[in-house]
Amino acid sequence: MSTAAKDLDAFWMPFTANRDFKSKPRVISGASGHHYTTEDGRRLYDTFSGLWTSGVGHCHPKIVEAVQKQVASLDYCMTFQVTNNKAIELAHRVTSMAPAGIDHCFFTNSGSESVDTALKIALGYHRARGEGNRTRLIGRERGYHGVNFGGMSVGGILPNRKAFSANLIPGVDHIRHTHDIERNAFTRGLPKHGAELADDLTRLCALHDGSNIAAVIVEPIAGSTGVLPPPVGYLERLREICDTHGIVLIFDEVIAAFGRLGTGYGAQRFGVTPDIITTAKGLTNGVIPMGAVLVRDSIYDAFMQGPENMIELFHGYTYSGHPVAAAAGLATMDVYDEEGIFEQSRNLEQQFEDLLHSFADHKHVIDVRNYGLMGAIEMSPRPGAPGARGGEAHKKCFWDENLVVRNGMDILQFSPFLNSNPDEMEASFAAVRRVLDSIE
Repeated sequence: MSTAAKDLDAFWMPFTANRDFKSKPRVISGASGHHYTTEDGRRLYDTFSGLWTSGVGHCHPKIVEAVQKQVASLDYCMTFQVTNNKAIELAHRVTSMAPAGIDHCFFTNSGSESVDTALKIALGYHRARGEGNRTRLIGRERGYHGVNFGGMSVGGILPNRKAFSANLIPGVDHIRHTHDIERNAFTRGLPKHGAELADDLTRLCALHDGSNIAAVIVEPIAGSTGVLPPPVGYLERLREICDTHGIVLIFDEVIAAFGRLGTGYGAQRFGVTPDIITTAKGLTNGVIPMGAVLVRDSIYDAFMQGPENMIELFHGYTYSGHPVAAAAGLATMDVYDEEGIFEQSRNLEQQFEDLLHSFADHKHVIDVRNYGLMGAIEMSPRPGAPGARGGEAHKKCFWDENLVVRNGMDILQFSPFLNSNPDEMEASFAAVRRVLDSIE
């Protein structure tokens, strides 16, 4: 038994059935490009590009070099009262890519922290404007916004919430999700039906009075719940309702930003500009943990009042704007630009869509969904055993086909590398089909 497997019991793994996993551990010891390496030397193709994170491939030499150089020159510098040059440079890079009018960036260490930061900024913004009554936050059913108490409260995935329901933050409500298999099953791209579901926000404005609502947070495409693209016109309608009632609209783009939809930010792909954008994952290609919250000028300016020697926002993290993470982020931005990554991503979309939808005829499959380089194959659950079929598919892909595929219950989720090799992508889906054909 390898050292990692022998000592694994000390590691309480996140979002994992620990006892099942530790009965036959799946342990990675290396990575390069589009593949992982296991401790026993097997080479596995990664169909999920990390965890929606590593769009340009694992251990990209330019990013590796930037991290190595940075850690040898400036390993850490606090950003309370002083800062470092790399954080300044990266803030400029990520805001220069953003929609017009979003020119300010607050660094965090993860998507979960980005969400809680965005919620606090929205509340503080209204208070700074003399509307401290705006305290209610609105999320969406089936939404995922991380696992801190703020993000968990506005999130809408039941298993993430139920054990902590008595301690979720107060003053939170949810609009309906957009998943509608009856009308939208096997849609290629954006569903045609469901824009009217955005009007559920109007219902909550009537219930709570829109003047008491601080912010609405949604993923442009709901990712972790199983890839739910928004219906045509849905995001536009949310923007209109928020404008009518003076509500801050937050797009959680921890997944959608940095090329996953072929653009710098998902907001640009959809042509809808929110007031705040949360990011992480692709910000550093997953190499170093880092997140960022981007805000409209009007929100930032609202805080810049009062005595100039006073702190405007009492919020931050020890590692906000960490110089090594920022160096990884700058190198990642360089790779996006120099290698035309976003264009490569757009060019792969049609093949990805066709490969996904080739499963529409499979006996276990009840829906296929996709947009950009995000996709899902949803299987029917086994009677009395929801999630079992998806879990078996994940493990068979790993052991029998040298393939890493993520499952969320009975939904197989796919997040190809933004620079995927078309032949490798085709071979990976052929392997997935062999696995689905082999299970009951």
